[in-house]
Amino acid sequence: MANDPGLVLVDSHAHLEMEQFNSDREQVIERARQAGVQAIVAIGSGTGPGSLACGIQLAEKYAFIYATVGIHPHEARLAHDADFEELARLAKRPKVMAWGEIGLDYFYDHSPRDMQQAVFRRQMELARAAKLPIVIHCRPSEASQNAWDDCLAMLKERWAPAGLGGVLHCFTGTWGYAKRALDMGFMISFAGNLTFPKAQQIRDAARQVPLDRLLIETDAPFLAPVPNRGKRNEPAFVKETARQLGELRGLTTEEVGLLTAKNFYRFFSLHEKLNSI
Repeated sequence: MANDPGLVLVDSHAHLEMEQFNSDREQVIERARQAGVQAIVAIGSGTGPGSLACGIQLAEKYAFIYATVGIHPHEARLAHDADFEELARLAKRPKVMAWGEIGLDYFYDHSPRDMQQAVFRRQMELARAAKLPIVIHCRPSEASQNAWDDCLAMLKERWAPAGLGGVLHCFTGTWGYAKRALDMGFMISFAGNLTFPKAQQIRDAARQVPLDRLLIETDAPFLAPVPNRGKRNEPAFVKETARQLGELRGLTTEEVGLLTAKNFYRFFSLHEKLNSI
């Protein structure tokens, strides 16, 4: 079914392979198309080793879905040499556009921090060899912003020289952290938590990111935006993030949708798509 001609949207980060969508995945994807979503990025970290092709499987089924590959910091403790070798092979598949999500999570600490850092470093090396941008997950603990400081220091040392940039997904930090990432060629992506009443820090940053460096996402099935907060998130809901971002920047939902879609196509060199909108 054709897209809604009045709205152009891209969901730059969704976990459509997750079990929350097992009963109605096709309907979820169709609702996204009805809502004007032109493209979706299926994040390929899955549940870690053993499921690293999950994004590719969706992307190869749907022309408008793209994929990433990577090991999430939660599963860093599970990674072995064979998994990195598999990732290097998967990264060569035609629909893979980025490596991720990778990074640091000091909030849950599902994997030891030194192990998270080691797996993050190794994946940056592999992404650089594959000439792919990276999708960053960074979540600090409640007590400290060390995850941001560590992540950005590692990016500056290990990634910035590659000149490949990437996406700070579901950005929750301060403007200062966003600025440091922007200076290294990153796009900043905002999710449904931009709409949460207590998310003033995120909104403050969203007001300052240059318009040509903004992306929007759902992180579905997580972080459903107001007015759907508490429900399962899905790509169709990305329009609510566009609406909130528009309110912050003095733009309409339609203007934000088109702007962020163009940013997405431009960053990932999807020139045919860029020229068609």
